Amino acid sequence: AIVIVVLAIVLPVVLVGRGTSSTRASSGTSGSGSSTGSAGSGSSPAAGGAGSGATTTGGNGSVITIADGSKVTYVNNFGGFWVDDPNNPFSNNAQPNSWTPPLNTSWAWGRDRIYGVNLGGWFVLEPFISPALFQKYPTAVDEWTLSEAIANDTSSGGLQAVLEAHYNTFITEADFIQIVGAGMNWIRLPIPFWAIETWPGEPFLPRVCWKYILQAFQWARKYGLRIFLDLHTAPGSQNGFNHSGKLGQVNFLAGVMGLANAQRMLSYIREITEFISQDEWKDVVPLFGIANEILVTHVGFSETASFYNEAMSMIRANITGYGAGNGPFIAIHDGFLPERQWANYLPGTDRLVLDNHPYFAFDGSPNTDPIAVPEVGSLVANGASGGVWPQQACTAWQGNIDSSQSAFGVTVAGEFSNAINDCGLFVNGVGNGPSFGGDCTPFNNWQSWNASMKSGFNEFMLASMDAMQNWFFWTWKIGNSSAGTVQAPLWSYQLGLENGWNPPDPRAAIGKCAALVSGSSTTVLSTYTYAASQTGVPAPSAAPAALSQSFPWPPTTLSGIGGLQYPALAPTYTPTGAVVTLPMPSVTAGVKEGDGWFNSADGSGAFTQVAGCSYPDAWDSAGIVTPTAACT
Repeated sequence: AIVIVVLAIVLPVVLVGRGTSSTRASSGTSGSGSSTGSAGSGSSPAAGGAGSGATTTGGNGSVITIADGSKVTYVNNFGGFWVDDPNNPFSNNAQPNSWTPPLNTSWAWGRDRIYGVNLGGWFVLEPFISPALFQKYPTAVDEWTLSEAIANDTSSGGLQAVLEAHYNTFITEADFIQIVGAGMNWIRLPIPFWAIETWPGEPFLPRVCWKYILQAFQWARKYGLRIFLDLHTAPGSQNGFNHSGKLGQVNFLAGVMGLANAQRMLSYIREITEFISQDEWKDVVPLFGIANEILVTHVGFSETASFYNEAMSMIRANITGYGAGNGPFIAIHDGFLPERQWANYLPGTDRLVLDNHPYFAFDGSPNTDPIAVPEVGSLVANGASGGVWPQQACTAWQGNIDSSQSAFGVTVAGEFSNAINDCGLFVNGVGNGPSFGGDCTPFNNWQSWNASMKSGFNEFMLASMDAMQNWFFWTWKIGNSSAGTVQAPLWSYQLGLENGWNPPDPRAAIGKCAALVSGSSTTVLSTYTYAASQTGVPAPSAAPAALSQSFPWPPTTLSGIGGLQYPALAPTYTPTGAVVTLPMPSVTAGVKEGDGWFNSADGSGAFTQVAGCSYPDAWDSAGIVTPTAACT
């Protein structure tokens, strides 16, 4: 019999005041945590075992009783196996496929290859990913206004009921099984800062999604998937996009409240890093993106660089320490700047990754070239499937990625899609149609696509994968619209996988660009050799002192502050507030686990408002009267 233990998750988040004392309350049992599994060869452990609650494991064809009680067949033709051990719930023995090291074996950056999907729209809601929910509330354009609309709807059952129904059903354990069955070995998991807390005036549902994030961590562990955890939202909004939480203004690192919002963000980065650096999670979450898509053209490069440097200094000096195995690699987004502008950025910084998001859909071009070619019977004419698009993916992206691997270091494509234009319901947001210069109907009506159309998108996908080398498709799933169908099909990996325009084996992409572009690369996987600091082997002793001189904190200037005397009169917070310790899951009685906080020596407070001070609206800088005197 197959035994599956569903972990009960502790819901409340514990607020702990931190001062100079190292003594603090614990949200779980004491201790440094249980073993995360022996360093292994990746061979499948034997099924079953003596005694109650023995390890359960299985490979292709095994039947799993998943969290919701249903039975799902584990289909994995790539040599992967799952592991679920209630007596060692932090076991990292699972392996997603034969070419990926199991979680208990180190990932070799530059040699091992990331094949990943995003779980977008699960914890940070977006209109085009969950269109039916937004269609029900026509005033909603982002999660801020959606939360307000649901809260004001007396028939909804309340915001928590609606969002928990979404968290419970949008992505399930069955999705994780299908993801590994598709040859994936990583997921990118976007999460909001309100998984930790909200402040007065913010309508988001606080803390509730954390227990589902923990469940995602455990499912990833069970199936051998590594996680690129991405902090997708920032106080004040880091880009003004709907997926930042609030559409419109940028008030993070910009505007009168820009510095204060950035200070608050540093607290959230700290609290998440403390959690995922614990022994229980460090092998499952080896990569942490600290701020998604800062709009550098608005905020400024120096300002963004100063924030990144301050965050890195806080993480390495105060929390994790330096070198491989000490906390996660840290990803910074390129801010929509060309990769070459990040060349030699923060040299000598311990384990820094550059995240870029290449999209043809939003490049401002008309993109009217066809994806399909005329069919001859059931065969695609001349093998020219995909038209110009596969070659364009190779020429536009592969060289930039290769150059960045040398000039910056580890570089990944944290997002990309199969879309060559911005067709699709709500792709540009609620109320905004596509800028595409042609007819969107053929791109949206996926049910009528012929073999040529599907082959064209498949070839474009393979070329994109090969060009980017280490990638995460955006996104795994697009929900149905109110009409009961997916209306942004080129953004759903799952839909393409099930209907024949996404490849069933991502390794089919290897050598695609070499076949399309003369001399672009060899037909085998490229490997890269990085500087010692870029992989943490050997460990650097500290951050280079020159970095703080080049990019001081706070930044020397901020955009959008009008006549504010900066930094003397800029509103700021004080690090004397209660720190949020994120709770651990409940586990089998007698199993030892950490308390949610990796480094007990990190005892300072979180950023909070200065008592007695009056602050401008942190999310709305329009019409703010700039302070004329400091409040301390």
